[in-house]
Amino acid sequence: MKPLSDTDTLPAPELEEPAVNPVVGIDQSAGNFTYDIKYDFDAGTGLSEKTIDYISAVKKEAPWIRDFRHEALKKFLAMPMPTHWATKDLENINFDKIRYYLAQGQKPKRTWDEVPDDIKKTFERLGIPEQERKYLAGVEAQFDSEAAYSNIKEAVAKQGVIFVNSTEGLREHPEIFRKFFGKVIPTSDNKFAALNSAVFSGGSFIYVPKGVKVSHPLQAYFRINAENFGQFERTLIIADEGSEVVYMEGCTAPKFSTATLHSAVVELVALKGAKIQYITVQNWANNVFNLVTKRGLAHEEAEIKWIDCNIGSRLTMKYPGVVLKGRKARGEVISIALANDGQHQDTGAKMIHAADETTSNVVSKSISVGQGRATYRGQVHIPKRLKGCKNNTECDALLINTNSRTDTYPAITVRGDRNATQHEASVSKVNEEMIFYMQQRGLTEGQAMSLAVNGFINDLARQFPMEYSVELKRLIDLEMEGSVG
Repeated sequence: MKPLSDTDTLPAPELEEPAVNPVVGIDQSAGNFTYDIKYDFDAGTGLSEKTIDYISAVKKEAPWIRDFRHEALKKFLAMPMPTHWATKDLENINFDKIRYYLAQGQKPKRTWDEVPDDIKKTFERLGIPEQERKYLAGVEAQFDSEAAYSNIKEAVAKQGVIFVNSTEGLREHPEIFRKFFGKVIPTSDNKFAALNSAVFSGGSFIYVPKGVKVSHPLQAYFRINAENFGQFERTLIIADEGSEVVYMEGCTAPKFSTATLHSAVVELVALKGAKIQYITVQNWANNVFNLVTKRGLAHEEAEIKWIDCNIGSRLTMKYPGVVLKGRKARGEVISIALANDGQHQDTGAKMIHAADETTSNVVSKSISVGQGRATYRGQVHIPKRLKGCKNNTECDALLINTNSRTDTYPAITVRGDRNATQHEASVSKVNEEMIFYMQQRGLTEGQAMSLAVNGFINDLARQFPMEYSVELKRLIDLEMEGSVG
């Protein structure tokens, strides 16, 4: 199919060049490269009904999906831009300049040898094939709008586990996919959820049968390669009764002078007694607007745990949530955010208690460097009719410089007198005396700062799988000489 004609639009505002990034370790520049790719499918720039029809036609979708997309587009256009968020930054998104669909092919390859060389070079450079061989039960690697590679180990597949991209899930498993699709996060949830519903492509679909415990993690890797591009993956994970699964995702993009948009929707469903653990380590370039909606639905005695590491991006707005629908359901969000010069990490969690004896735990730690800003927004809701519910919320912030900023906006609503909640928040600062003392013990200023910051997040870093924990600690190694005070 030929690309749609580009619309005449003003260029997106160029981003200010931030100060030299003092963070090294998980090499933040590791994803800052791009290859010239010849795309077979290109929807052009701008968002309209023609864009929706192009995407739906390329994917050969059923009429109900196309209708779902069009209805979502109407809601997106009708909804105002959020005004209670970082409005000034959001105004820099030029929806008419974004490219909403780019793909080199439609069907993901099942072996790395089959992946086109230019795309394979990208994932080899990021180490994805090596990670798969070492410790993963399955991998999906998405390049711009579609998965370039998708594979699950034979032993796991024999257990009945389904791990495919969302396009294949809709086409090959509609009886499962459609039952839960859009039920946890409705199209009208927020403006960016509506946008994703209109143009979604890629993402993972996972179904774990009753009683199956997947022994090794499943991983997806999301790579943005193109400039002026929007990535809109849609992930749906269903853990049937008594099953368990760990899912990890990593994200990178090269640095461009214009804005890049990443707006995903993730829906988790844990049925009776099931456990889902969802781990994210994002390392976006500082031109990316990362506006994501993530929510889980936990049934009776089920458990959903989000482990979230937010590093990079110009602006991140992400508040993983759990609706505790069944008795004795458990929800947890463990979050680490690092905001550097020119960055705003607006992150948090939502816990909605909807049944007796439900438990939620939120632990958030943020680090603000230079003129970086970290914001925590949390919502905990326990209705009056419930009894035996418990919530713990902890928000700790570390400021590295005098110009660093942190804000906390907790909203905890507890009605009735048969439930228990507790909230703790702290703000601390790495000062010159602390660094000076450690330097007297033979450490350089950078080593001293790294030790202080890693000590601050160490208890949370242990929650990550070993491979991600090591990577995370490398990321928090800092060259901070001259930046304390």
